[in-house]
Amino acid sequence: MIEIRSLETIFKKELGWHGARINFLSNFVSALLKVKTICLTEIATAFTGNAKKESKYKRLQRFFKSFELDYRQIAILLAQMLPIKNESWVLSMDRTNWKLGKLNINVIFIGVAYIGISFPLFWVSLPKRGNSNTDERKDIIDKFLSVFGIAKIKCLTADREFIGYEWFSYLIGKNINFCIRIKEGFKVISSKGNEVAVKVLFRNLKRGESSILSGKRLICGVKLFIIALRLENGEYVILVTNKKPELAIEYYKMRWEIETLFACLKTRGFNFESTHITKLDRINKLVALLAITFCWCHIVGEWLNEQKPIKIKKHGRKAISIFRYGFDCLREVIFNLSRNIAKFKKLIRLLEYQISKGASLLLLCTQNFLSCT
Repeated sequence: MIEIRSLETIFKKELGWHGARINFLSNFVSALLKVKTICLTEIATAFTGNAKKESKYKRLQRFFKSFELDYRQIAILLAQMLPIKNESWVLSMDRTNWKLGKLNINVIFIGVAYIGISFPLFWVSLPKRGNSNTDERKDIIDKFLSVFGIAKIKCLTADREFIGYEWFSYLIGKNINFCIRIKEGFKVISSKGNEVAVKVLFRNLKRGESSILSGKRLICGVKLFIIALRLENGEYVILVTNKKPELAIEYYKMRWEIETLFACLKTRGFNFESTHITKLDRINKLVALLAITFCWCHIVGEWLNEQKPIKIKKHGRKAISIFRYGFDCLREVIFNLSRNIAKFKKLIRLLEYQISKGASLLLLCTQNFLSCT
């Protein structure tokens, strides 16, 4: 029970929820680490207490059915757990989707890119399959701005799905710097006035080279800079941005970090795809619990890497990820808690310290939050 009480102390201070809800959150985080899946029947087996498994399962169902989460409050907690605090952030926007029987699970995320991973802040489950639309994208950006403000955005990165006149116009109107990839066959007007595939404008690029077109060009009815990088396999990565084209490639390289997050939430960590939850509001709640647990794992992994760096394999990549380093450590400690009390207390203090470093951020976000309510 010490792990539950320790987590309760932290979450009560940061979230201020009713005691039963704080106990639920603490139990869920601990159980998720133990069973390594978000299957609720498995989670129920790892909940502490003397109640029968069926009662614990019903408790899980009641939470997802009835408890209303304040996602701006969750975003503040997640931001406090970020390793980076004071500087502005490179944001990644992307979707993850899969099928559960005939049902499409489709969630759009926005997260903070940080050294090979993305920390989730906001997400929305979409009531459909396929691409998001402009209103759905605007909604998630507006939620971010209502809490953190424009000053926290260094650049918004996204892939080829996230284009369009209304979308680009919205971002420019909000004064958001963005760097978004477009398809290499996207039609633009050349300097001679001909409509050509955009990659034609970079046909002289050698493999490994990059180039910026002089001046802005019309893309989806909006004037933007166009940048291209030709990969070693001959493929083009073509980007559009409204500001600082010389930094576009550097920013865009950080976009893929959200894909690493998806892998951690799925096969490398919590097996998100094994959920049988189908209602959109309940999926959003589930992601909130996953996000909190993910952040603690990463905090622990980064600390462990400072104490004993992860081995680098011959191909130059780490043997395991920072997230997995922390995830495995927390699981081992919690599974064998009686032998690891001292270590567990150290990991709890680490979580408390990381959150406390975000105290100034919490104050700023609270001020932004109150001004928007």
